[in-house]
Amino acid sequence: MLTFPGSNPFNQDMAVDSISLESLGNSLLALPGTSVSTASKGSSPLTEKVTAILSTSYSDVEFREALSLLDARGVENSAKSRRRVRLDLHKEVLDSNSSIIDEFGHIAEQLCRIKATLDKLNEGYDDMREGVIVAHAATMPALGEAKAHLDARSQVETKRKILESFKEHFVLTGEEIAALTSKSEPVDDQFFDTLLKAKRICQDCEILLGFEGQKLGSDLMAQSSKNIHLGFQKLYTWVQREFKTLNLENLQMNPSIRKALRVLAERPSLFQSCLDFFAEARERILSDAFHVALTGTTTLGVEEPSAKPIDLAAHDLLRYVGDMFAWIHSATVSERETLEVLFIAEGEELARGLKSGRDAEIWRLVADEDESDNEFNALRALGDLVDRDVAGASRTLRQRVEQVIRSNEDIISAYKLSMLINFYQITFQKLLGMDSNLVECIRSLEEEALRQFRSLVRDHIATLQGEFQHTPPDLGPPAFLHDALKQLKAIMKTFESSLSSNDSREGDFEKVLAEAFEPFMSGCDNMAESMQLPDGAIFLVNCKLTAVKCLGVADFTNRRADQLKDSIRTETAKLIEDQHRFFCEGSGLSPLLGHNDETSKEQLNKDTILKASRRLDEFLPSALMDAMERLRYLQDSSLAHEVTELAAKRFCEDFKGLEQELERVDRDSENPGEPGLRSVFPRTTTEIQVLLS
Repeated sequence: MLTFPGSNPFNQDMAVDSISLESLGNSLLALPGTSVSTASKGSSPLTEKVTAILSTSYSDVEFREALSLLDARGVENSAKSRRRVRLDLHKEVLDSNSSIIDEFGHIAEQLCRIKATLDKLNEGYDDMREGVIVAHAATMPALGEAKAHLDARSQVETKRKILESFKEHFVLTGEEIAALTSKSEPVDDQFFDTLLKAKRICQDCEILLGFEGQKLGSDLMAQSSKNIHLGFQKLYTWVQREFKTLNLENLQMNPSIRKALRVLAERPSLFQSCLDFFAEARERILSDAFHVALTGTTTLGVEEPSAKPIDLAAHDLLRYVGDMFAWIHSATVSERETLEVLFIAEGEELARGLKSGRDAEIWRLVADEDESDNEFNALRALGDLVDRDVAGASRTLRQRVEQVIRSNEDIISAYKLSMLINFYQITFQKLLGMDSNLVECIRSLEEEALRQFRSLVRDHIATLQGEFQHTPPDLGPPAFLHDALKQLKAIMKTFESSLSSNDSREGDFEKVLAEAFEPFMSGCDNMAESMQLPDGAIFLVNCKLTAVKCLGVADFTNRRADQLKDSIRTETAKLIEDQHRFFCEGSGLSPLLGHNDETSKEQLNKDTILKASRRLDEFLPSALMDAMERLRYLQDSSLAHEVTELAAKRFCEDFKGLEQELERVDRDSENPGEPGLRSVFPRTTTEIQVLLS
C-alpha cells in the first residue's frame, strides 16, 4: 500500500480501494464480448457497488465534512478501525439522545413548577378582578358626577379665556379710557396707542354685527365711537394749546405735534380748524413783527431797542420799498422752511389720513360718484398755509407801497419801482405759486406802479405840447427828445436787469416804448410835416439817428431800431431826390433833362442850349459846395456826403442822356455844314463828373 507524506492512512486506503475498484470496473468492461449494455442488463451487487462508488462525487461539501470529522477523531485506516467506526458513531448518537432526554426531563419539571405558579397567579388575578369590579360598581356614580364636574369646569375655563380675550380685544380698560378721554392726562404714546386700539375695535365690531345677536356689536361700536370722538376732541384741544407756545425758531419741531397732526388728519374738519387757528396765530405774530420792523415799536406802543426801523433807515423810496419786500421775503422763506417739516416729511401720511377721513364723512358717502376728489397736495398745502401766515403783513405792505407809488412824481423812479415789484413778484411766484394771495397782491402793486408810470409820462408829454411846435435852429433833435431818450436809457438799463424771460423781453418792452418813446417820435414827425425839404427830412433823420443810437445798446429793442433805420432810409431817399432837384434846377438844365420825345425837340435850339450852357458854367464851380451847404445841419456828415454823391451821380446820368440827345440831333440835322448844338454846349459828362466829385 502506497502512503504519501502528510496524508491520512485512512484516506490513502480509501483512495487505493477506489482506484482498485475503478481499475476493476474498467477491466470488467474490457472483457471480450462485454459491453455497457450487457453489463447493465446483467447487473449484480458488485456492479451496483462499483456504479455507486463511481457515481459518488468526492467534491461534495458534506462528504468532505464527514472526512474532516474522521480526521479529527484520529481514526486509522485499518480494517479494525473501519469496522468500529459505525459502532462508535451509533454509540455516540445513543449517548447524545440520552443526554437530550435527561435535559427534557429537567425542562418538564421546570414547566410543572411554572404551571403551578401561573395557577396561583390566575387565582390571585381572579380575586383582584372580582374586587375591582365590585369597587368599580361602587364608585361609578361618583366618577360620573366627577367627570361631569370636570367637563363643566373645562367649559367654564374656556369661556373665561374667551371672555378675557374678548375684553382685552374689544373693551378698553379704565386706564386706557382715562388716557384717551381725560384732558388731565398727557398726549403721549399711550394716548396714540389707545386711540389706535379704539379704532381697531370699531373695525372689528363690524364682524360682530354679522352674527344674529347684533346688540353686543352695536353697543361696543357706540362706546368705541364715543371714546374715539372724545379722543379726537382732546387731541384737537391739545394741538391748539401747543400751537400757542410753539417755537418756530427751532426747525426741528416737536415730534408729538407732527404725530398729532398726522392722526388729526383723519378728521379733516378738525385738521382744517387747527390749520386755521395756526394761520391766524402766525398771521398776528408776523403782522406785529412787520410793524416792529417798520416803526421800531410794537402795536401796543412799546419801543423795541434792538429794532432798526425801516421808516427811518430807508430815505430813498426804492430802498424803502426794497427793504419792506426783503423783510416779507425773509419771513416767508423762514416760515416755509419751518413748516416743511410738517408737510413734506409727513406729506404722505397726512394725505392718507385726509383721504380716509373724507371717505368716512357722511356727505362724501352720499355725494355723486362723478364728483372729482381733491387729493391732498403737500406742497400746495404748504404754500397756502405760508400765504395765510403772511396775509396780515401783506396788507400792511400793500398800503405802504401804494402810498409810495402815489406820492412819487419822478418817471424813472416810477419805472424802477415797477421793475422792483416785478422782481419780487417773480420771486414769490416761484416760492408760493401762481395763485397765492401774496403774489396777487404784488401783481396788483406792479400794475398800479405801471399805471403811475404811464400817467407821469403822459403828464410830462402834456407839459411839452408847446415845445412840439418849435423846431431847433440847427434842425437837431429837440430838447424834449434828448430828455426822453435819457429817461429811456435809464428805463432800458433797469429793464435789462429784470427777470423777464428772453422770449418775451422784446414784447414786454414794446409797451414801455409805446408810452415813453413813441409819443416823442410822433411829436417829431408832426413837427417835420410843417417843414419844407430838405429841412424836414434833415430834422427827422437827425432825430431818428439819435433814437437808433439810444435803442441800439440793448437787444430787446432791435425790432423798433430796425423800423427806425427803414424810416431813415426813406428820409434819405427824399434828401437824394431833393439834392438831385437842386443840381437840375441850379444848373438850368431842368427843362432839357429827361426829354427824349418828339414834342421836346423844339426846346433843343441854339438859343436855349446857349443859355443853359452859360448858366451851367456859372453853377458848376460852386455846385458841390452849395449842395453840401444845403445839408450842413445833417449831423451825420458821412450820410450828407453819401446823399450828395448819389444825387450828383443821378445828375451825371441825366446829363449823359442830354449829351447823347444833342449828338443825335446834330447827326440828324438837315444842314450838316452848319455848326451843331455841341458847338454852343461843349461840356461833357466826364467834366461834370470831375467837377461834382
